[in-house]
Amino acid sequence: MGSIVRRTAIPGPRSQAILARKEAVVPAALSVFVPAVIDSAAGALVTDVDGNTFIDMSGGIGCLNLGHCAASVRAAMHAQIDRFSHTDFTVIPYEPYVALAERLVALAPGPGPKKAAFFNSGAEAIENAVKFARAFTGRQALIVFSGAFHGRTLLTMTMTSKTHPYKAGFGPFAPEVYRAPYPYAYRAPAGVSAAEHGRACADALEQMFITGVAAESVAAVVFEPIQGEGGFIVPPPGFVQRVAALCRAHGILLIADEVQTGFGRTGRFFACEHFGVEPDLLVVAKSMAAGMPLSGVIGRAEVMDAPGDSTIGGTYVGNPVACAAGLAVVEGILGEGLLARAEQIGGRIRQGFVALQARFPQIGDVRGLGAMLALELVEDRESKRPAAALTGRVLARAVAEGAIFLRAGIYGNVIRVLVPLVITPTQCDEALEVLGRAFAVETAQ
Repeated sequence: MGSIVRRTAIPGPRSQAILARKEAVVPAALSVFVPAVIDSAAGALVTDVDGNTFIDMSGGIGCLNLGHCAASVRAAMHAQIDRFSHTDFTVIPYEPYVALAERLVALAPGPGPKKAAFFNSGAEAIENAVKFARAFTGRQALIVFSGAFHGRTLLTMTMTSKTHPYKAGFGPFAPEVYRAPYPYAYRAPAGVSAAEHGRACADALEQMFITGVAAESVAAVVFEPIQGEGGFIVPPPGFVQRVAALCRAHGILLIADEVQTGFGRTGRFFACEHFGVEPDLLVVAKSMAAGMPLSGVIGRAEVMDAPGDSTIGGTYVGNPVACAAGLAVVEGILGEGLLARAEQIGGRIRQGFVALQARFPQIGDVRGLGAMLALELVEDRESKRPAAALTGRVLARAVAEGAIFLRAGIYGNVIRVLVPLVITPTQCDEALEVLGRAFAVETAQ
């Protein structure tokens, strides 16, 4: 017997009733992808209010590397909330904040003293990383990349690349943000290798210092080691290393946005470890606290100490209950062998994806690192025209049959996996079978 349970059509009657209530009181912009209302969850499984059970390959958009309702995280949160739930760290400090900072600065790549500061969301942490960089360098400009996603606040929306749905109609945008090309090997010019494409993009970044923005005006280059919302784009290592070298040569800080890639997702604690670079600042969130609102900036002590007194902070940042969850997450990832587990489960999913690619010519590319994997759908492999409509149909049919996968990509034609790393092999195979059936039905139409 499989893990997927179907007691009603999706959505069931109880979900339909709650979603009808949602329409009356929640803005239309907050549309939902899965037309079923969650009742409970554990590991990689989600059960809705009608008793239907799904295999969750989305992991709360990458927040649940330890799985839904991990026992160690729940215990840590209960223990903390029974003692106290809030003071504001800068009014009355507490040990969980300090302990989590100690753990993360020890894990962050690179030698030398480091410090960490905590915030609520990934976007908030990116904004504060920019503050640290500007305070340290005395410069204002930022360089970001095509395909990037850094958040939805004014500054991070400006830094984000994709116009719809994130930016259109929400300008004017923040000043002094410049965009460089990011290597997208699958869509490189014909006959150009991934390494060559990476070199060309790095050359374009260097050219920006002549034709776009003076190097001495740039505070930081902000990059995702693997682009998340942009479509799980993995750059060639040489590109990342060249970007790091250019930053060093010009006194520019390198900021790694590991909001989606961090905490074991790719088989390393931080994805930048795959590329042999040591960012000056590293931004984390999502799986950092198993879905609790917690994010952070980890970086060189001299950079982190650059802003003046009381210039960094916020009422809720580094909440003690979230910090307790974060400590449990770190111990769980390291103690339960989830870095190796990410490689194992990623290998299993990649094998399944490659098998699907052999069956369906609409799957143009399989890519990713560790358990951060994706399929890119095209109308045909020769033209590589994005197949966004097909992507939506396949995802919807998979949900209807009990497996939740997510969409990504600048063209909306990428199916991505952010599965809890505690998923069992049997559950993984069952989800892949559902995806295969969805492809078979939707490509036959």
